[in-house]
Amino acid sequence: MKYFLAKTDPETYSIDDLERDRKTVWDGVKNPQALRAIREMKPGDAVYVYHSQGDAKVVGLAKVASEPRADPKNEKLTVVDFEFVRRLENPVTLREIKESHLFDDWSLVRQSRLSTMAAPGAFAEWMKKR
Repeated sequence: MKYFLAKTDPETYSIDDLERDRKTVWDGVKNPQALRAIREMKPGDAVYVYHSQGDAKVVGLAKVASEPRADPKNEKLTVVDFEFVRRLENPVTLREIKESHLFDDWSLVRQSRLSTMAAPGAFAEWMKKR
């Protein structure tokens, strides 16, 4: 199993929406690096859901529920389905991640505008201990 992180503006689509809907199509991603991450996803992979506005933080966990596929609205883009798993009891802020200095080489810290990315296995282990 691989780990990923997907950012969302909570005013557009929040963890509340994903919990209510139970499953969603993750679309609207246009950055080539972020699209590459989506194309690497496989059903069952874990996805950390990250609210990118305000107090930016990891708020929940989803899983990849489909194979990546071409976006029917734009064949150059790729979409995938996410299924809600759970909310995090203690959301983890970007500040906490940065202050740990454990993930200084990770895209989340280095490329703050990247919307979807692979997450290091060490991050998943770190999150389990929190």
